[in-house]
Parts: sequence; C-alpha cells; structure tokens
Amino acid sequence: MPTRSPNSPAACLARPLLLMLAVAALGACSAKPEQQATLPPLVSVISPGLSDVTNVVTFTGTINARDEMPITIEGDSGRISAVLVDIGDRVKKGQVLARLSTSVIDPQVNSLRASLEEARTSAELAAAEYRRAEAVAASGALSKEEIESRRGAAANAEARVKVAAAQLAEVQARRGRTEIRAPMDGMVLTRTAEVGQTATVGGDPLFRLSRGGEIEMRGRVAEQDLAALEVGQPAKVYVTGVAEPFIGKVRLLGAVIDPDTRLGSIRIELPSHRQLRPGAFARGEVVVGLERHPVLPQTAVLSDAKGNYVLRVDSDNSVSRQAVKVAGTRNTGVIIESGVNGNERIVATAGAFLQPGEKVRVAEPAQTAVAERAAPSGEAR
Repeated sequence: MPTRSPNSPAACLARPLLLMLAVAALGACSAKPEQQATLPPLVSVISPGLSDVTNVVTFTGTINARDEMPITIEGDSGRISAVLVDIGDRVKKGQVLARLSTSVIDPQVNSLRASLEEARTSAELAAAEYRRAEAVAASGALSKEEIESRRGAAANAEARVKVAAAQLAEVQARRGRTEIRAPMDGMVLTRTAEVGQTATVGGDPLFRLSRGGEIEMRGRVAEQDLAALEVGQPAKVYVTGVAEPFIGKVRLLGAVIDPDTRLGSIRIELPSHRQLRPGAFARGEVVVGLERHPVLPQTAVLSDAKGNYVLRVDSDNSVSRQAVKVAGTRNTGVIIESGVNGNERIVATAGAFLQPGEKVRVAEPAQTAVAERAAPSGEAR
C-alpha cells in the first residue's frame, strides 16, 4: 500500500479540519457544567399546618411521706428488750413498737404497791379508833384532847395513803413509758431500734412513722411555670424503674421563689403504693392546656445571633428569612409559637446552605423521597 507523505496536499487539508473538531468538542464539554450550574438548587419543603399541642409543666423531685414523725423514748434511758415491728409495717395508734427492760423499775413498783397497802391498813385502823372515840365522847370516857389526837392521826394516815398512791402512780407511769407506742395510725418508714441497744433521751429516733401511710411527691418548678399551675390539677408521677405513672393531684404550691435557683416548690398528693418508697427520684407532669401550633422538623428551624428562624419559599420560588419563636419541642418536632401560621412553604432540610433571595426549585414529593433515600442525612436539599 502506498504511504501518504506528511507534506502531501491531502494531509495539509486534514490538519485544520481535525483542529476545528477538537476545539468544538472541548467547547461542548466545558458548556455542560456551566449549564448545570445555572439551575436553581432543588429543595424539599413542608407546609406544617396546625397541630394539637398539649402544654405540659414538668418537674423533678423525690417521693416523701406526707407527715413524718420521729419516735423516741419519753422516760428514762434503758436497754431495749423487744422490737415488735419492722420497716414497712402498718401500725395502729397505741400499738406497742418496742419495749425497754423493766428489771430495775419492777421492784420499785412492787415496793410502792406494798407501801400503799400498808398505808391503807394504817389509815383504816386510825379511822376506826377515831370513830370509837367519837362514839364515847358524850359519856366523857375520853378527854377532848384525846379525841382530837385520834382525829389528827386518822387524817395523817389518810394523807400517807395519798402519798403512797401518788408515788406508785408515778413509778407505774415510768414503767408504762418503757413501752414505746405509735402515737398515730401509719406506716413504719425507718427503724434503728435493735434488741440489746441502749435507748437514751434525746438520742436518735428509734422509728419514723408516716401518718396514715400517706405519700406525696415534693418537687421544684420553674418560676415561669408556676402561674399555670393550680391546686387540685391532675398530675402524673413517674418513678424510676416503674413503667406506668402514678396518678395524683397538686396538693400545695410554694408561696415563695428561691432567689438563687428561681424555682418554686410543688407537692403532689399520691395514693399509697408499695412501689412508692420515700426517697425515690420522681418526675412529674401536669397538663395545663391544649393549643394549636405549627410543628416543624428540627432540621427546618435554624438559629444565629439574631435568633431562631426558618427559610420560607415564596410564590416566585425565592427564599426569604422568617423569624420564629419556639415554644418547645416534642418527639415529632419543634413547636412554633409565632412567626408562621402553618400555610407557608418551609424549607425542610439543609436551609443553612441557602441565602435569602436565592431562587430554588421545589421538589415534588416523589423527588423528595428519592433524594432522601439516595443522599446521606443533611446533604439533600
């Protein structure tokens, strides 16, 4: 086959043609990205409408006995000889909780009881002699002085009976205080009494009782929430480790606000239950109202130095900034108190990459679903 010389006329004509084709191809390649760059970004929008929003005041605290009473000894110190109740037992008023040893006081009771019997016998004899003296007073067998002497002896004997009776009553009262009794109906919360322990006046309480076994939650509420609370409102109390809430009601609201923490006190009356143990951590909720507000995804609400805002897509598909006030959050999103009425088209995700005034394309629902499946979270517009 004959070879074509590079300097042949045909080769010279082919060179400009190839150069023109290469330039055209390069221009076509460079034009495609430019055309793509002119397209507005594709965004997904949401029109939230209005949702029922329950206003709930939440607070934390602990479970406590409503009225707690420490029980100590009232009489002399002594050694505990018996403990008759334990923690969690329900007791009646006057029920014996523990006993102190009576080995010292029992002989005193017996001695004074004998002294009282002796005094009564002497008083009876003195009274009989006085009556006989009065019987013969008219006959003159006894002088007036002798009769008065016998009357005085009878009166002294009667006085000695009263003294002996008072002394016996005192020692018996002391003996009665060796039995430690419940001053009211209730439940035993704590017990430090042990057999053989020496109980002293002014020492640590041997028992702690809750009056009637009544239980309540004591919590602390933010200052701004106290105005929405009222005595008698239903409340739910959640206790650690228990799935179901306990239903109670607001019993008491504090009269003062702590100036350091800006918190007020609240007490929730609760029914008695074996799982409501004083000292347990608890969380309370009180429903204070029902309102309708827009609820937006958390990704739609942005914030900067000027505050919280959303990006709204206007009728000409341009983006504008809209300041909003956030009322709170819940599982489905952010509750908007003011700024939008729910009918706007709000950029749902990646609004931080857009600028106010920028034109956008609004994705159809099908496009949005495809984009969310294809792009990692936070990348799809």
